[in-house]
Amino acid sequence: MASPAASEVYIIDASDRNHVVEALWHEVGLPSFDGKTVAVKANFNSDDPFPATTHPGMLEAVLGQVKNAGARTVRLGERSGMGETRTVLKNRGAADVAARAGVEVVALDALPPEGWEAIPSDGLHWQRGFLIARIFREADAVVQTCCLKTHRFGGHVSLSLKNPVGTVAKRDPADGYNYMAELHSSPHQRRMIAEINRFFPCDIAIMDATEGFSTGGPEQGNRIAPNVILASTDRVALDAAGIALLRHYGSTPEVMQGRIFGMDPIARAAELGIGVKSAQDLRLVALDSESKDLVLDMRRILDQTA
Repeated sequence: MASPAASEVYIIDASDRNHVVEALWHEVGLPSFDGKTVAVKANFNSDDPFPATTHPGMLEAVLGQVKNAGARTVRLGERSGMGETRTVLKNRGAADVAARAGVEVVALDALPPEGWEAIPSDGLHWQRGFLIARIFREADAVVQTCCLKTHRFGGHVSLSLKNPVGTVAKRDPADGYNYMAELHSSPHQRRMIAEINRFFPCDIAIMDATEGFSTGGPEQGNRIAPNVILASTDRVALDAAGIALLRHYGSTPEVMQGRIFGMDPIARAAELGIGVKSAQDLRLVALDSESKDLVLDMRRILDQTA
């Protein structure tokens, strides 16, 4: 989505998720969703509580904003890589939140073959391309909310660019080919993650950094509590800010070393035109006085590694 805020990341104190999401939504300046079909991607990869998965309060706030924006149909789509999807969504409270909001829940691993769109391998690091859920490809708008986490299984970080892995089929229903086995065994894993985003539209991404994992991840790790929430229409900018935030607290060697825009998922996503190409093109905007000092340090970190 073209937006004048495409290179801006808004950051705000996370004391009240409903108020914060409303404020971020207003600052980003999204167009009306009146009469539109909206697909929502949260983070329910495992049956573990926040910050491993989306906090129920964040999901409620996001779905509320989507509904308030006039959406005609809202679908929450998810595939849990470390658990049975419907069980995870039930246990993590997501199913109840969606039911109260009048939102349809779609367990992507139960989709019929026609529910997937084949993405060819042309120009990608995926050996035979991959399948992506049509509910995200065909929606009028896509909203996602992610967490702030490191990823010890080769992803290095699990932020907004990693979140769409849950929209890709684990197996091809035609022949059983395991896309996730290919992804997790490939030396190009982080580039492949970025490449999914070329085919995953996103009107706004909201990162809940109330708490996070600075090491370990994605389902458990060393907990930190930045107590902020970030949002942008630019996933590359958002993830660069998220990495700067992890560096502020101290993180894994893979996260701490080198240029942020030289890291595989950021570099590949920028190369594909998914977002900004450098730290200089990224503006951090603190929306309250409580966040200003943190934002200044994140800016310093970004500039040091530019």
